[in-house]
Amino acid sequence: MLNKKEQRLRRARQTRARIATQGVARLTVFRSNLHIYARIVSGDGSTVLASASTAEKSARAETPNGGNVDAASSVGRRIAEKAREAGIDKVAFDRAGFAYHGRVKALAEAAREAGLQF
Repeated sequence: MLNKKEQRLRRARQTRARIATQGVARLTVFRSNLHIYARIVSGDGSTVLASASTAEKSARAETPNGGNVDAASSVGRRIAEKAREAGIDKVAFDRAGFAYHGRVKALAEAAREAGLQF
């Protein structure tokens, strides 16, 4: 019997296997109770090209509570800005086994609105 974390990681593995065949950079999301993290990883998975989270000092000043939808939206906007600076406009969205709902959805929609394509 798998526990909750193992089930999530199993779903994440299946998603990453599909994304790996595309060969594009992937926008990976991790959420904890207190924070949400986003990073753009190269197509081969070897290097992190850009990252943003609510744990950053500038983000904590902007949104004191990092575990809500507003904070996730600001992270989505920031990761899209950093991606554009790095010359990335198209990514594959890797939700890391988390449900596409709430904070994960808010981050994705904010990144799309800020100009990131996936």
